[in-house]
Amino acid sequence: MVSAGPGGPPQHRAYLDHAATTELRPGAREAFLEASEVRGNPSSVHSSGRRARAVLDEALAEIGALLRVPRSWLIMTSGGTEADNLALRTVPLGAHAADPARTAVAVAATDHPAVVATAQSLGPAIATRLLPVDARGVLRPEAVERELADGAVSVLSAALVNNETGAMQDLAALAAAARPHGTLVHTDAVQGVGHVPLPSAEDVDLISLSGHKIGAPVGVGVLVAAPEVPFAATSTGGGQQRGVRSGTLDAAQAAAFAAALRETLDEREEQARRTRALAARLREGLLAIDPSARLTLPVDSPQSGHIVHVVFPGADSDALLFLLDERGVDCSAGSACSAGVTQASPVLAAMGVSDERSRGALRLSLGWTSSAQDVEMLLAALPESLARARAVGSLRS
Repeated sequence: MVSAGPGGPPQHRAYLDHAATTELRPGAREAFLEASEVRGNPSSVHSSGRRARAVLDEALAEIGALLRVPRSWLIMTSGGTEADNLALRTVPLGAHAADPARTAVAVAATDHPAVVATAQSLGPAIATRLLPVDARGVLRPEAVERELADGAVSVLSAALVNNETGAMQDLAALAAAARPHGTLVHTDAVQGVGHVPLPSAEDVDLISLSGHKIGAPVGVGVLVAAPEVPFAATSTGGGQQRGVRSGTLDAAQAAAFAAALRETLDEREEQARRTRALAARLREGLLAIDPSARLTLPVDSPQSGHIVHVVFPGADSDALLFLLDERGVDCSAGSACSAGVTQASPVLAAMGVSDERSRGALRLSLGWTSSAQDVEMLLAALPESLARARAVGSLRS
């Protein structure tokens, strides 16, 4: 990634925040532009409408084939957050309407706020059961069994790959635990696409995906939903997309998503090897610079290869991000900032990391455009930035 310096040639920036959003793929851009030239509403019956419908149908057919599900399972959304909202709001409400005994949902304590907050918004009629994880961010099997035992849980949700630490869940094992209780399984797979194999449709009933994490434009996503999934009607309109999400479908966005998904899956194994090698260099360099640094996940822990999450004792995350940004490095912290107040990460808290320790967290995430130059820029900028961030941390402690 390059940015123009004042009065000078473009300067390279090290972009290490692909978990937040990745760069638009040229193939997705071209697909969007080509499809956007086709006028007409895909629901119209005239010639222009039928041409627009053909573009949409072709995109949906390709997405379904790539995900190995029938196209009828696809519900196009505005992104991963909306997909999660549909899965964790409309499905539990639909299940409760069909069976009043389904009065709970169970979600991993480390899941994205789009999952956890949505589940918690269903109360008091539908309770949220937060599933604990171990120090590696992996769900505790005995706790899952305990929370499902009474048959009240309609949906169990766990992210395929955690957006903050990169920790992976064993969805096949979760499905095996859920099936005897008639519990549906949902996964937010937004961070996993292109980095780890996607779960089988035999194991999960609902999968949330987001376009801008794989190189499609912002504003498009997909909820994959098996036909037997019960949805409550939370919006009304033309009845598009199984009556779950009415409204005019965006053929151009669907085409861009299909193109990005195709390239991402075609390149998955090669890119996974490359990002794992870059991540290994990152971990090596981080520990050489600061032997006191603590990698949140052990190297042998179940995880994707594109996220390196590290905690620097005594450092202030906000200061560290600002100082690295000044040196041309884009990355994220492991804590959320609200109204100027740094808050402890609920993900790290659920993993047993103290609030004090989590203040020095840094998330470095790799993607399809990442390079060795990006990694070396970060490692070159880190020593001075870290020293200054620790000075700030000492003033705030």
